[in-house]
Amino acid sequence: MNITEANITNNNGLLSKEEKEPVIICKDLTKKFGDFVAVDHITFEVNKGEIFGFLGANGAGKTTAMRMLSGLIYPTSGQASVAGFDVYHKQEKIKKNIGYMSQRFSLYDNLSPLENITFYGGVYGVPRKEIKERSRLLIEQLGLQNEANKLVASLPLGWKQKLAFSVAIFHEPKIVFLDEPTGGVDPITRRQFWDMIYEAASRGITIFVTTHYMDEAEYCNRITIMVDGKIEALDTPGNLKRIYNENSINDVFYKLARKATREE
Repeated sequence: MNITEANITNNNGLLSKEEKEPVIICKDLTKKFGDFVAVDHITFEVNKGEIFGFLGANGAGKTTAMRMLSGLIYPTSGQASVAGFDVYHKQEKIKKNIGYMSQRFSLYDNLSPLENITFYGGVYGVPRKEIKERSRLLIEQLGLQNEANKLVASLPLGWKQKLAFSVAIFHEPKIVFLDEPTGGVDPITRRQFWDMIYEAASRGITIFVTTHYMDEAEYCNRITIMVDGKIEALDTPGNLKRIYNENSINDVFYKLARKATREE
């Protein structure tokens, strides 16, 4: 699937009431570090198969919110469930039902692509027989047959990125969290990566993505913009441009981000 204007338009449309199936539910979710309120009573839902953009300047609270939803840290107050599991009491269940990819790609450079796939497949509980067959298919799909047994450290950045995303969804999670996954790669590779995101979403995997590239925000079904730990805006890219009378999400983002009072 290629990213075309039609793809973007279709994916920016809201799901009908009958199609909505929330897999992330937050209500007044809050995280404090001492007197500092990193995340301040955020409320939103994300639906199955949705590509949900989570935007904000450095220090806005994005990473802290994602860490709570990923089961890595406990909230201070509020409610949230991820893949049907409560963030206070079912953190291990959450971790088994999500995938995660960071800007650093979460791969082991001293292992080969095949070894990385096998390792993460085992961590996520994929049966050994399935890992062997699915690893072979994945290596073929990525075109890494000649590099399958070379060290990941020797791979070009774009290939590492695609491999890391494939590893993050190898166990077919309900949700994959992508924390600035396209940093440092060229525009063509970024577009190819988003083709992979669309394909995963078409299979029902929910994509929760943070990015500093505002053109990527245009590819999302909906986006939220955080300012000083709060959700300042949440809607489709098209609706946000209309609401704020701007021509691009980049312009909307800067209009809202200028309201920030906390330092990075």
